[in-house]
Amino acid sequence: MTLSTVDPQKLTNDADKPDIRLTDILKTLPQECFEHNSRKAWSKALINVLMVGLGYVGIAFAPSFLLPLFWIFTGTALTGFFVIAHDCGHRSFAKRRWVNDLVGHLFMMPLIYPFHGWRIQHNHHHTHTNKLEEDNAWHPITPELFESWGPISKFTYEGFIRRRLWWVGSIGHWAVAHFNWSEFREKDRSSVKLSVGVVVVFAAIAFPTLIATTGIWGFVKFWLMPWLVYHFWMSTFTLVHHTTPEIPFSAPDKWNAAMAQLSGTVHCDYPRWIEFLCHDINVHIPHHISTAIPSYNLRLAHSSLQQNWGTYLHERSFSWALMKHITDQCHLYDDSENRYQSFKDYYQAKK
Repeated sequence: MTLSTVDPQKLTNDADKPDIRLTDILKTLPQECFEHNSRKAWSKALINVLMVGLGYVGIAFAPSFLLPLFWIFTGTALTGFFVIAHDCGHRSFAKRRWVNDLVGHLFMMPLIYPFHGWRIQHNHHHTHTNKLEEDNAWHPITPELFESWGPISKFTYEGFIRRRLWWVGSIGHWAVAHFNWSEFREKDRSSVKLSVGVVVVFAAIAFPTLIATTGIWGFVKFWLMPWLVYHFWMSTFTLVHHTTPEIPFSAPDKWNAAMAQLSGTVHCDYPRWIEFLCHDINVHIPHHISTAIPSYNLRLAHSSLQQNWGTYLHERSFSWALMKHITDQCHLYDDSENRYQSFKDYYQAKK
């Protein structure tokens, strides 16, 4: 189907439209969106390293009352490290696989994030975006599943992950999802073991060295606090990417890939300094239309999607009001009515 025959009116937010295909949307994107530019890729990587270095210089020499500002700056720049590795995981940073793997491991090492374990899990998310019981990124829990859990799991999900402490969600995901290679397919285990080994060796060398030279406070100041800021942004970005009360999740038999990627993903505008340090990762809809689009081409692709499919895009601006809106309402998912249910409504219905 060519651009001239694509009928946007056929698209709806229903997930049961088998005549809509991702290829229909892809054909409307300019070819430039998919072009690799080595200069842009390596320039972004170099600038990112310089920004992280600048942040650490600030942490080293700033008076104590300015440390929170430098923690925020450095942690946000480290989130940019993750985004560089994210491009590598989708093979959109460089044309050679071994370059993507090398750069991905190097940029994830300071975050203690196993590259291949994350890459494999993340690609599963792209394959099953907004599919109930399949998507592994901030997927909602049904009331029936919630009721089957024990008290500790209920407390963790209700008290932390889906309320005001959403920002610890990424830490939990990091801890449980990427280190246990026995949870991966046999053919992937050697790669996951390699990535786990890389970060374990890095931590075994870097952490004792940091503590020996700067003390426990130096470990907290130089690594732990920026790392917590990084996880704040990881939790926030990934939660907002696929969570508003208006975005449906679908059962596998009603799931449609085109609608899941086009209308199941949120474009969110953040302050420009965050967009700069994090390489436009929150221009997220085109990334779900095709993971082959490098981060430096996401805005071009998004402009095309706005022009051709704008009626079906979810666009927001970051604010604390937005986070309150999400964490007040998007708790459990009633798949019989295709809508989120707050814990307040859930407990009232049980009375």
